Amino acid sequence: MVTRTAQERRNEEKRAYDAYLAACPARKLLDEVSGKWVSLVLVALGDGPQRYSDLSRRIAGVSQKMLTQTLRTLERDGLLTRTVTACVPVRVDYELTELGRSLRELLAGIKDWAETRFDEVESARDRYDARSAALTIGSDGAG
Repeated sequence: MVTRTAQERRNEEKRAYDAYLAACPARKLLDEVSGKWVSLVLVALGDGPQRYSDLSRRIAGVSQKMLTQTLRTLERDGLLTRTVTACVPVRVDYELTELGRSLRELLAGIKDWAETRFDEVESARDRYDARSAALTIGSDGAG
């Protein structure tokens, strides 16, 4: 039997991420990257570097606070870079890193799926809601 130190066990546990476990750090990462603003920013940046104002115009409904917070989180996570060019006015560009591009490919597929399959999902929702309403009405009269 091989004896391992406590540090070796901790290092091994870190390598074996399992997002189904509550304490797994990958779970927090999944939570961060699954946000609607994150996916829309990453997909928008797939067209190349963009300025803050370009992203703000392209992503309808995002507040200045949420866009700023999302960009900071993505930069911290290594998914995009922020480049400041000294000029008047100062120019700030955001661009995907290689890590960001790898995630963007996945999220672009989900965005495309949502756009092409929404009618099917909406029909399913309507059918479900109609069944639920019928069951509610039926249970009220059973009294």
